[in-house]
Amino acid sequence: MTEEAEKPRNAEAEDEQEAVSNPLPRWRGFNLLEMFNTRSTGEWEEDDFAWTSDWGFDFVRLPMCYRLWTDPDDVLKIKEEWLAKIDRAVDLGAKHGIHVCLNFHRAPGFSVNKECEEPFNLWKDKEAQAAFCHHWRVFAERYKGTGNISFNLVNEPKRPTYEEMTRGDHERVIRACIAEVKEVDPERLVIVDGISWGRDPLPELADLDVAQSCRAYDPHCISHYKASWAHGEQYDEPVWPDARQGYQVWDRRSLEGLYDQWSDLARQGVGVHCGEGGCFNKTPHDVYLRWFREVLEVLTERSIGWALWNLRGAFGVLDSNREDVEYEEFHGHALDRKLLDLLQEF
Repeated sequence: MTEEAEKPRNAEAEDEQEAVSNPLPRWRGFNLLEMFNTRSTGEWEEDDFAWTSDWGFDFVRLPMCYRLWTDPDDVLKIKEEWLAKIDRAVDLGAKHGIHVCLNFHRAPGFSVNKECEEPFNLWKDKEAQAAFCHHWRVFAERYKGTGNISFNLVNEPKRPTYEEMTRGDHERVIRACIAEVKEVDPERLVIVDGISWGRDPLPELADLDVAQSCRAYDPHCISHYKASWAHGEQYDEPVWPDARQGYQVWDRRSLEGLYDQWSDLARQGVGVHCGEGGCFNKTPHDVYLRWFREVLEVLTERSIGWALWNLRGAFGVLDSNREDVEYEEFHGHALDRKLLDLLQEF
């Protein structure tokens, strides 16, 4: 985490940049989902890496499901043919000058994805913790000395509860896993998602040589409007600013308050990146663009990079299937040019 973060393009934010430095580069890019769940194939599209680079971005995050490379009868036994698929993604990143962030979206004993139930609890069960550390140690050994990649240990731990995961449980498991990785590869960049689904930073881990990751989904009444998996049917038609979610009204000041806590972490020397953000395709496009412009402005003022969820799909710049967008044909895909233009501004 020694590279100097890119200066924001907004000249008015220069004073803020001086006050809030970020040890991480301001990486910008997309999440690629070819190993996202148990039905995934791991067949990465080189075009995704090439287009990311051609458009001026330099980062991809790969949310992955550990069950793809694990023997179903032995959680510690790993299938080499699936790790070779991950090798290919790392190689494509190197070929196109893109930083590749490897993420366990489903880790042994935990996932926010409700596709299937885990047989144990990462935060409480020693068997799950041993498997979690083992898998990341295998990755550390495999990629030792490989540049331009980072390890994002586990996607979006939930809000702490006594029954499922206390804050102490989380810290203990994460510290143990970091120790495994750093024993093998002390220079490897490790990124830890904030708790409460990436909303809340972890000052208790500020003493470690790791970065932390936030999210760009708030307020959910905009980003997840009509998203069935997130109870998005409960929200009224989105507006921005003055989006109302429960008793809270969201506007530019609310966004600034949300990310100020991450700026505080950066002032302690902890690198910060926003690993996911974006908006489901049911939100009116003009509302999405107004809201996300302010999100990107606030992140840029704090020198925080970001990765859109996703490149291709309902949140993406390609093939999002919105009903209120005039798409541009792009190599057999439907391109949301207005969204891409917005992202390229930042």
